[in-house]
Amino acid sequence: MDLLSLRCFQVVARHEHISRAADELRVAQPSVSRTIARLEAELGVPLFDRRGRRIHLNRHGAAFLSRVDRALAELEDGRRELADAARRGDGGGGSVTVASETLLTLTGLLARFRAAHPGVDVRLRQSSAQAMARQLRTREADVCFASQPVAGPSLRAVVLLTEEVLLAVPRGHRLAGRQRVEVTELDGEPFVTPGRGHWQRTLADGLFAQAGVQPTVVCEGDEPGAVLDLVAAGLGVALVPAVARDSGTRDIVAWARLASPDARRELRLVRHEDSYESTAARCFAEFAVRHFRGEGAGEGEGAGEPEF
Repeated sequence: MDLLSLRCFQVVARHEHISRAADELRVAQPSVSRTIARLEAELGVPLFDRRGRRIHLNRHGAAFLSRVDRALAELEDGRRELADAARRGDGGGGSVTVASETLLTLTGLLARFRAAHPGVDVRLRQSSAQAMARQLRTREADVCFASQPVAGPSLRAVVLLTEEVLLAVPRGHRLAGRQRVEVTELDGEPFVTPGRGHWQRTLADGLFAQAGVQPTVVCEGDEPGAVLDLVAAGLGVALVPAVARDSGTRDIVAWARLASPDARRELRLVRHEDSYESTAARCFAEFAVRHFRGEGAGEGEGAGEPEF
């Protein structure tokens, strides 16, 4: 049992698909299949149930995966700790991997952070809240930004901002400019939304269920950044955070305010409290907290540890 085999198993378990795992690992599919077969032979139990060409992690595999995740995470923490120690000797900046449901929220933060810390390499991932818990656990991400709860043991979060969620409508729409729109007024309205799992869709489903209405979903997908363009094209209305209107760069639509007090979103920064936090990751997290709180986030400012 070697590290490459364990890493291969971890990726196959995540995808439950040999070809997709092989693509991520950048190895041939037969090599992945042989590695899993050797690991199962060594352990003496099957880790996956085979159903035709599909594979599914079984109870043995799920139990083993939890141990593999912890073991590989510990090794990754050790690597990071030693890398940090080496960088302290040569003055290097290190790297931080950031996951977010939408990258638009981070553009201002990233511009300021790169200006203040040009030596830190920032790597971005667009992820669902469901994927973030795994990414933090397996050290695939250091810091996550989520607008819905990220569930999992040893996760800690701090609220960065709370903002109103507005109704974006095509120009000339009957609701354009309204300061108080009841959710019931959206019954049957053509609705544009990201797919299930995105925070806008989760919020919308909750608001509509509470009001007992059923909008007509005419478009859903995995490109939240395209929602306003689709609204502007007249396809329907959408729930959009106020930051999109306040930025002044998305004036292609008209806006209205929902009467519901639940039409709000909280943006949270989430970290794993039991993992080794590199100097770069800690620097970025502290900088992000100061940035969203409107405090000075420049080099040397706000040196105190934020409350997590």
